[in-house]
Formats: sequence, structure tokens, C-alpha cells
Amino acid sequence: MLKSIHGKTEKTSPLERDEALYLLTDADLLSVGKMADAVRRRMHPHNRVTFVIDRNVNYTNICQSRCKFCAFYRTEDASDAYVLPYETIYRKVQELADHVGTQLLMQGGLHPDLKIEWFEALFRELRARFPQVQIHSLSPAEVIHIADLSGLTMPECLRRLQAAGLESVPGGGAEVLVDEVRKEISPNKIGWRQWAAVMEEAHALGMRTTATMMFGSRERPEDIVEHLFRIREIQESTGGFTAFIPWTYQPGGTELGGATATGVEYLKVLALSRLVLDNVENIQASWVTQGAEMAQVSLFFGANDLGGTMLEENVVAAAGCSFRLTIGEIIHLAREAGFTPAKRNTRYDILEEY
Repeated sequence: MLKSIHGKTEKTSPLERDEALYLLTDADLLSVGKMADAVRRRMHPHNRVTFVIDRNVNYTNICQSRCKFCAFYRTEDASDAYVLPYETIYRKVQELADHVGTQLLMQGGLHPDLKIEWFEALFRELRARFPQVQIHSLSPAEVIHIADLSGLTMPECLRRLQAAGLESVPGGGAEVLVDEVRKEISPNKIGWRQWAAVMEEAHALGMRTTATMMFGSRERPEDIVEHLFRIREIQESTGGFTAFIPWTYQPGGTELGGATATGVEYLKVLALSRLVLDNVENIQASWVTQGAEMAQVSLFFGANDLGGTMLEENVVAAAGCSFRLTIGEIIHLAREAGFTPAKRNTRYDILEEY
């Protein structure tokens, strides 16, 4: 089967689910990686590896979802529960602007009291103070929660957030887009169809979004494949995803516990993502969970993007995973691997090559 799959990838023919499952469970890593690298080189012949200067501001850690895989959330009465004041958020975004940053990734928990007016006021002020920074914020679960709390439909909520300054939506909260898995690891969170509905509505409003997958917790190989094909099918319909980011579950301090995926498992899923998602232009390496060396290897297994500089990151760090990279280190990492490093914005427009 490997030979026929290789022929399909060379002819740019889309894979089927059974072929993807074979690559994930039976094919050897280097064969899958070699095919993914060929697809990456065909889709990105300029030999460029991109990154964005961004900051992840977690506006609250209070969350009603209480996902079993999350070490970051707190209950309202916890001693270290917080909601950041607007002025603190402005100061953090000012630091991002001082670093010539262009992307604000702002996410938090499903807070019981923060209605849409709180976000509208914040986004309007951020847009006025920092017009050069794109507000790439809120997960689909947060959007639906804000809508429900505010007595709005999801489309109404998205339109109002967009009018206030929200420009794009990150793909957080996808985990694995199979409800059987979601019920086990995050039983209080939205189902996969609601996640997809937010993304489809955002795309219809002209917003671009990313898509993610957190794997290595309780899913089966078939669930990983289903997730990838559901992303591909949404993209076929809307064309709104700019990038796909697979990352590994981090068990430290979580209720779910267990172990994280190995480097080999990560590279296999990353390469499979490049092969299945032939209609998503960019595949991002997760140095935040994998570290610099594995991120560098990822560039030969289908990835063409190193994500953000993450001037701040708290959620993954709460699970005990705290890799850090400076802008200079990201540039060196890409250049050392034989690529041309390039700074981009959220829309993947190239701002500067190094």
C-alpha cells in the first residue's frame, strides 16, 4: 500500500481514511516523513520557514469547563484565581508592540461572569492603542460560552466581536474532533460540531482561523485520522484555515494523568498532517511542547512554520512544559537547518527575511 500512497502524493491526489490509518499505524516513520517532506517542498518551493512575533495573554484562569487534561484552570474560589485588569493587559500588549510584535493570542477560561461587553470594550481599546497588532483571540469554546452567557446566538456574538476588533480565531479547544474522546477528557466542553460551526461562521465573516489537534491522551489512531479528515472537509467547504498545529498532551499536574506522546509519535502525526491536509497551506511545528531540537527535525517531516515567539505562555507551562525560544534562536534554528527564516504576520504575509 505504501507504494500506491506514494504515487498518490506525487500526483497530488487526496488520501483516503484507510490509507491515512495505514501510514499512522503500519508504515515506518522515515517513509512517511520523506513523503511529507516532498509535499512540503512542493507547496513551499521557496525553502522559507516562517514565524510570527506574538504573545499569549491569558486574561483569566477561572474556567467552568474543568477539562481533565488541563493543569491551568482554577475554580472561582481558588486562592490563585484571577481576571487580569484591562490596564495589565494593555501593559502586556505594549511590551509586545515594543518587540515589534504583530499578533495577540488572547485566551482564558470559560468565566461565569465575563459577558460580551467585557470583550467588546477591551478589543476596541486594544485596536485603538495598537492598530499594528492583530487580535487573534478566543477559542470556539470561549465564543460559544460568551454567546450563551450574553443571551446571543453564536453568529451574533462573532459579528459583535469582529466589529469590536477581533480579526481572527485560533484553533484552540479542538483537542480531538471526535465526541467519544471529548466526553472522556473534557466532558463539559462543546462537541466537535459546535467547534466546527464557530470556525465555519468565522470563515463566512471573512476571518481566517487556525486549526489544532492535541493528541496523546485517550484517543485511538482512528480518532486522529478522523480529526484530520474533518479539518480537511471544513477547509474544502470554506478555505478559511491558514495553518494546522498538532501538539502533544502534557500530563503534568492534570487530573487525566498518563504519559505524553514520544518524539517518534509526534513526528509521525506531524508528517501525516502534511499528507492528509493537502488543502491547508501551512503546518506548524510545536516547539512549545517539543523543544528546539525536535522543532528543527519537524522541518524535514512536513512543517514549514515555527509558530510564534510566545513572549508569554502559561497554559502548557502549567503542565510542567516550559521550553522558551528567543527571536534570534528561532532564526538560528531555521537557518542552521538550511532554510531561509522569515517573519510573517497572522495572515502569513511575509514581513522580513533573514
